[in-house]
Amino acid sequence: MRAVETLLHARWVIPVEPHATVLEHHTVAIDEGRIEAIVPQAEARQSFQARSEVELDRHALIPGLVNAHTHAAMTLLRGIADDLPLMEWLQRHIWPAEQQWVSEQFIHDGTQLAMAEMLRSGTTCFNDMYFFPEITARTAASAGMRVCAGMILIDFPTAYAGGPDEYFAKGLALQDEYKHHPLVRCSFAPHAPYTVSDAPLRRVQVLADELELPVHMHVHETAGEISDSLRACGQRPLQRLHDLGLLSPSLMAVHMTQLTDAERQLVADSGATVVHCPESNLKLASGFCAVQKLLDAGINVALGTDGAASNNDLDMLGELRSAALLAKAVQGDASALPAPEALRMATLSGARALGLGEAIGSLQAGKWADITAVDLGAVETRPLYNPISQLVYAAGREQVSDVWVAGHHLLKNRQLTQLDMADILQRAHTWQGRIAAADAAPHST
Repeated sequence: MRAVETLLHARWVIPVEPHATVLEHHTVAIDEGRIEAIVPQAEARQSFQARSEVELDRHALIPGLVNAHTHAAMTLLRGIADDLPLMEWLQRHIWPAEQQWVSEQFIHDGTQLAMAEMLRSGTTCFNDMYFFPEITARTAASAGMRVCAGMILIDFPTAYAGGPDEYFAKGLALQDEYKHHPLVRCSFAPHAPYTVSDAPLRRVQVLADELELPVHMHVHETAGEISDSLRACGQRPLQRLHDLGLLSPSLMAVHMTQLTDAERQLVADSGATVVHCPESNLKLASGFCAVQKLLDAGINVALGTDGAASNNDLDMLGELRSAALLAKAVQGDASALPAPEALRMATLSGARALGLGEAIGSLQAGKWADITAVDLGAVETRPLYNPISQLVYAAGREQVSDVWVAGHHLLKNRQLTQLDMADILQRAHTWQGRIAAADAAPHST
């Protein structure tokens, strides 16, 4: 018998690749943080001897969910400015709050709160864009969670950097520190076409090609963004990015609610990924991303929650349901974005966008054991005829029981093993008191 670290005996294993496959009564064998094999349970019990065996007889095992667009530390701003359009929300509320509060401690505490929520929702990897990304990377690595830390870039000064040169210097130092880390990957993260000018974007394009790193950027989020760009430079933002050389397989274009047919073809030809954030788009009334048209054009579409300040949660199972339902309404076709494709968007498509498709995103021998267990034995998911449909249309994040990242058991029977929940909640409460008190104080005119 072969010795392995862990055997996960599950009622269903949903590997995502091959597409729409459901394996009944199978076992995932894990050794040295990677998937050793996926075999029928009877075979596993005869072939492997494990230090740890986990019985999951009501559960579906899926690849750990990949949240392809977050601003993790913004969990500390959850709910401070709801029910407002994007630019009013940003300019009058979020940017002033960030100017006042963002610091290394804010990023650490907000990221820990976000990771606790994400792990308890089945997310094992998040693609982040925010200030002090070195703190985000360090915080995630210490908790054992996988992260793509965005090297933020904005034209104007912030608490993090005084201008483009400093953003680049700090970002490249981050990349140099973590370039060989097993859990941390970096990306360039220019905020948006309307906040980053041509010269820094050209530099991003050169460095992204040189370092073979993805570029993570808000693009075509609102109709106002398009009209403002036409007035400012006579081009739609996507065409401007194309002319600057940024429309390539490296680009993760987030939101993309405002696309013409010609632009969809341009994206398809470029090999870029679209990151769909349905709930944030709905809440900010930003528009609708025509997901099925993107998929029909052969475009890789990943799924993200956006930040908790505009969603207001980091629940990828909820996002799955919203994405699938919204796609049907937008397309006018009940067969649009079927459940297996929605699950792929939240797993393998996100991994491929990050350049991690060979390492995570599906349950296959040789890949890292980033795995989520969902208990489908609850009243809310019975009777059960199709586990994939049940995951997408009925299961809630409270049914996520266990999570492994690189074989490490980070959520065990709903309990976090590496993060101190009581401490995280106390820090969140302290931040709430400080921010609420400042918001309530009289402002000079």
